[in-house]
This record gives sequence, structure tokens and C-alpha cells, in this order.
Amino acid sequence: MVRCDVSIKQNKGLRMLPMIFRIMLCLCLTSLITACGEDGDTQDTNPTSRSLTLQPIASSLNSPVFLTAPRGDVNRLFVVEQGGTIRILDRTTGNQLSTFLALTGITSGGERGLLGLAFDPNYNANGRFYIFYTDANGSITISRFLVSASDANVADSTSQVILVTIPRPNFANHNGGMLAFGTDGCLYAGVGDGGSSGDPNNNGQSLASRLGKILRIDPVTPGTACTSQGVNPFVLTGGNQLVWSYGLRNPWRFAFDGDDLYIADVGQAAREEINVSPGPNAGKGLNYGWRLMEGSACFNPSTNCNNGGLTLPILDYPHEDGACSVTGGFVYRGSAVPAIQGTYFYADFCAGFVRSFRFNNGSAIERTEWPLLASSSITSFGQDGLNELYILTQGGTVSRIVPN
Repeated sequence: MVRCDVSIKQNKGLRMLPMIFRIMLCLCLTSLITACGEDGDTQDTNPTSRSLTLQPIASSLNSPVFLTAPRGDVNRLFVVEQGGTIRILDRTTGNQLSTFLALTGITSGGERGLLGLAFDPNYNANGRFYIFYTDANGSITISRFLVSASDANVADSTSQVILVTIPRPNFANHNGGMLAFGTDGCLYAGVGDGGSSGDPNNNGQSLASRLGKILRIDPVTPGTACTSQGVNPFVLTGGNQLVWSYGLRNPWRFAFDGDDLYIADVGQAAREEINVSPGPNAGKGLNYGWRLMEGSACFNPSTNCNNGGLTLPILDYPHEDGACSVTGGFVYRGSAVPAIQGTYFYADFCAGFVRSFRFNNGSAIERTEWPLLASSSITSFGQDGLNELYILTQGGTVSRIVPN
């Protein structure tokens, strides 16, 4: 029930309105509130929800799955194609400038392929970048490369140094694929639980496994945990030394906003979830619940799954109206749309919607759906060197989020 009488009585300006206008205002407030789903995600009721639209940048790409750029690069977009190619586009025109890297010896298709790319925070000085892919045997591989010494638009394909290899899981799906640097200078990687349904090997909860985890990696020394600003949480307790967070099904994708860590984790058959862990040391040692829980609901066991030791999602939503697979994005820190500063965007691959919220004091507030950003088969969001945001689709399009 909507307490319109209370809200109006507490506002002197509203008391001065004629009664008919107060009634009309009450009806409007009622319609806004009842339009919200029971899980709290707002529908298209916010009058500002049409203030953003998509500006097409490129099309006819081959299954683009990520977009990024070196810090401060105002001219180029680096687009990752699942088949193994990284293309450089002109940020303004969308024209292809070059093929940055054409990776061979990979397994691609389904949820495998070239899945992630991160530039070293000091890329402009050291030329290092990092990729996440499944190799010819299906093993999950995280490697470091160098840019060519003679051409800034081409990578040195002979410079590969493998940092981490996770032997091919028993199943082809749930590989994860995101790479990102934290403010501590460490390289973080999101790895899925190894696939199938229901995590049959319980990888998500096994601290000995690197599957179903966020890993924290030394970007220089192969196979070692990063030690900047402290050691990883399970180094001294028998867990895998690279594990930073656990209990994830298929994190697609995660992002840092300063010290804060946002993780979108794809659900099983009922709920999709987004976790937010504030920094510093965001996510350190946290158990996000899978396979004990799927979102905010018990999964295995079906009851009494949370004894208080699990970190629950800040937001989850049900598989309704076609929703089936969350695509995580970024917190907006660009300058083109000041009104959405600090807003985190995410999407659903199947339903095509784009939604957002702001994280404030442990809660997801100002939840909004953006109908003009809705797109079919959103594979990823991207962030350029100016912190503007992009949406990529499986059909091959790249579009920038701009004011309408």
C-alpha cells in the first residue's frame, strides 16, 4: 500500500496545491511504485531512463566480446574478437586502423576462445598487455605480451609469456574470461567453475581449485601470487596461492571502481546476481556462495544454505521475461554524461535489457532500466581511455553510450 497521505503531509509545498492536483500526484506515485518488480529492479518508469541512447561505432565484427584501451588513450579502441583477433578501431570514426594481434593455437566457440584483455597500468612505458584465452587443448591460459617496438598499432606476437595455465576442465562452458588491474597493481582474473550444470565437482567451494574464483596474479613472475599490499588470503592455509575470492559460477564480467569490486555472476536456471565488495582489499577471502547458493536463494543444499559466512549479492534478478544470463559492465566515470557519474551498468544477454544502479552504504539504489540501450545478445560492455562506456553484441556491433 502506498502512503501518499504521509508523503504529501510532510511537504509544505504540496499542502498548498489544490486537492485535485494532490490526488493526481498520489496516483502518479502509486503507478511508479507498483511498476517495480518484486525483486526491486525498476522497469521503464523513470522519466530520465530515455536520456541515454546508443551511438553506432562499428559493425560487421566477428563475435566481439570485449573492448578496452590503454589508460589515457583518446584515439583508439581495442576490440577483442572471440576467434582470436584483437582489432584497433579509430575512436571517432570506428574505422579499423590495424589488426593488433591475431592469436593462433586456440579453441574457440561456445564459451571458449579469446575472452579477455587488460593493459598494464604502465603500458605507455613498458608496453605490456595481458590476454585470457582457451588454448588448443581447451586449457585456460593467461599470458603477457609486448607491443611492437616499431609500431604502436601492432603487438609483438613472439613476446608471449604464459603466466597461468589451468588444465582443460571436463566441460567446455564456464571459463570466465575477464582480466583487470586493481589499484594495488596486481592482475585479477575471473575464472568460471569449469562447466556443466550444478558444478558437479564443487570447484566453486574448493580452495584447492582455481576454478570458480577470482585470482590475484603477479603480472611479472609466471605462476606466482601478487604480494603488493599484502599476500593472497589462502597462501598460508593450504588453499591455492592465486585464489583471492571464491564461490563463483561464471563471472561475466567483473570491474573495479577505484578500490570497489563489482562482479556479475551468471546463474544456473533461476537467478542472476551482482556482487559489490567495497575496498580496500575488495573481495579478499570472500565466499560468494556458489554452489551453496544461486543468487539469494539456496541451491545445494536446497535449504539452510547460508550460515552467515557467505557474501550475498547486492542485487539479483529472476529468470523472467526471457532473462537468463547477466552481462556485467562498469561504473560510469566518463565526462560526456555527468548525470550518471557513479552509476554501474549491466545487461542480460537473453532478454537484451540494460539496467543500472548506484552503490551506496551497502545497497543498490536508483535502479533504472534504459530502454534505448536495449540490444540483442549483449556480450560485453567496454570502457575506453576516456572512461566512456560501450555495448558490444554477438552480432558484431560496437556502440557508445551517449546522451539522447
